[in-house]
Amino acid sequence: MPNYKRYYLQGYSYIFITIVTYERKELLLDNIQLLREAFLRIKQNYEFEIVAICVLKDHLHMIIKEKELKNFSQIISNFKKYFSYNLSEKINKDNLPDSMQKRKEAGVWQRRFYDHIIRNQDDFNKHADYIHYNSYKHYQIPPKDWKYSSFNKFVKLGYYNIDWCNFENDLELE
Repeated sequence: MPNYKRYYLQGYSYIFITIVTYERKELLLDNIQLLREAFLRIKQNYEFEIVAICVLKDHLHMIIKEKELKNFSQIISNFKKYFSYNLSEKINKDNLPDSMQKRKEAGVWQRRFYDHIIRNQDDFNKHADYIHYNSYKHYQIPPKDWKYSSFNKFVKLGYYNIDWCNFENDLELE
């Protein structure tokens, strides 16, 4: 496997992150309270803010803000460890590949995560749109009705109209 290099550019504060469960196991929504608890626990050790988020059954997308983007890898690593360790439904580790067993991985998360440094307001807007569109993309549930995202917070802040991404209204116009 090639070496993966993360970039920690100075002068940027926002980063888009995608984290996926191992083999796309659908366990996040059933353990949403543990997910929240994991973030709260990690915030005790790191200063960051979750600006936008959408949690789905097997993955999540979020934009986090740090004063300087220097700890996001540790934030994600510790978040994944806390969640995995405290997950009530234990994963059968005998079925995991040898490489995962050697690293003592729990089989809850994919080893890596995707990150993208947000470089300007347009970049932020596109990634926030992507995050909030995910409930519709995967489940055909309008963002206003998906309770596992920050969409309604963005509506209150004036970034979106409540019917953003409501394709049912578009069909009524025809």
